[in-house]
Amino acid sequence: MHLNTVLLMSGTATKVLQLFASLSILIVLHEFGHFFFARLFKTRVEKFYLFFDFLFPISSLLNFSLFKKKIGDTEYGIGWFPLGGYVKIAGMVDESMDKDQMALPPQPWEYRSKKAWQRLFIMLGGIIVNVLLAIVIYICVFGIYGEEYLPAQNAKYGIMVDSLAKSIGLHNGDMVMGIDGKPVTRFDDIAPDIVMNEAKNIQLKRDGQDVTIAVVPGTIHSIIKGKRHSFINTRIPTVVYDVAKGSEASKMGLQEGDSVVGINNMQTPFYDQFDSVKRSLAGQPIAVAIYRKGQPQTLTGVVPADKSLGFHTNPNLDKFFKMETINYSFGQSIVKGFSYTFEKFNDYFSSLKMIFTSKEVKASESVGGIISFGQIFPSEFNMERFLDLTAFVSIILAFMNLLPIPGLDGGYVIFLLFEIISGRQVSEKVMERATSVGLILLLALMVYANGMDIFRLFKH
Repeated sequence: MHLNTVLLMSGTATKVLQLFASLSILIVLHEFGHFFFARLFKTRVEKFYLFFDFLFPISSLLNFSLFKKKIGDTEYGIGWFPLGGYVKIAGMVDESMDKDQMALPPQPWEYRSKKAWQRLFIMLGGIIVNVLLAIVIYICVFGIYGEEYLPAQNAKYGIMVDSLAKSIGLHNGDMVMGIDGKPVTRFDDIAPDIVMNEAKNIQLKRDGQDVTIAVVPGTIHSIIKGKRHSFINTRIPTVVYDVAKGSEASKMGLQEGDSVVGINNMQTPFYDQFDSVKRSLAGQPIAVAIYRKGQPQTLTGVVPADKSLGFHTNPNLDKFFKMETINYSFGQSIVKGFSYTFEKFNDYFSSLKMIFTSKEVKASESVGGIISFGQIFPSEFNMERFLDLTAFVSIILAFMNLLPIPGLDGGYVIFLLFEIISGRQVSEKVMERATSVGLILLLALMVYANGMDIFRLFKH
């Protein structure tokens, strides 16, 4: 099996395991939020399940568990359908659609017997826990790891751009100074700011001159559609980080730490230059000029047909640039954890809003399911990155569950707010019908989102 195939499979497995671990933790804690408030108000919880023990949303179909154990009044288990989880609260119209129980007279331990404000907390419990979890994770991340970033002015070699960025007039080596007149402070914020704020122009320094580049209509759409993470990157020298065994780079004698400065008597001090020349020489012999421990050398080889020599450049930006690091005290990390959580919540809301308000964003290209979730995790495990992404996914789950769709927590919250304000309780029959419609809508959205993932997978 080809080395690249093995690495791809290994990277995919790492992504899948991280996604599974993250979602499992978040689902259990979300459901624990409902469970906690239900038990706090002396409400019986009949089931507590990670994943569904039925074919969601049809509660009567394919009922079986991978594991279950009853403790007290509650059956704890792991279902076979791995897209969510649930708690079955006695006397409540939910995804289990247990109409037989609802036909009996209300009992003191049932959800429907509790006061409206208590039921509201039971319904909001999962969302509350998701938000608190994100806050706690961010507090830990900032408290333990601090915050490291590259100031835009410290990216001394400028930017490295892809074909789309070049098409609007950006050049390799440009220094980004501002976006729509607003100064840029952190390099990593450049591309997100262009997309999220649908930037109209970019202010640059090019060869010492001030230049303004217009972001032509359609650019944001192309970035999002192509998931172009390479639109703007830091321009870096070509320093070898690792070399694949059996690759052309290995045969040539390239080693970790080598600085590649030229190819076939052409100076290529930066990776974009080296890569461009190399790609034009597919199948041809090459002489690569390097510096190894300060000494110049020349290595010879042949560019393979796939144009890949088989080495990676050093991904550690602190190797090339002066990074800024913010270390937080315990108290500061608490403040930062709260503010950052609500900043990310707002970012997600803004990105979701763009689907409905922006001409540059199309739902068919932006909406994704479980595969899209998996793609956000890196192919190599990193604890800081895993925690950061788990916190962000927790924010997403909180937001999605807050949507006013029957069958989601937000749908129940709307009915309860109506009851609290009007003093009139929504009938169980209306709740049943609304929940049925909501579950069908959720199923349709789930099929659409995951269907688009599969379509894009085969399309590429």
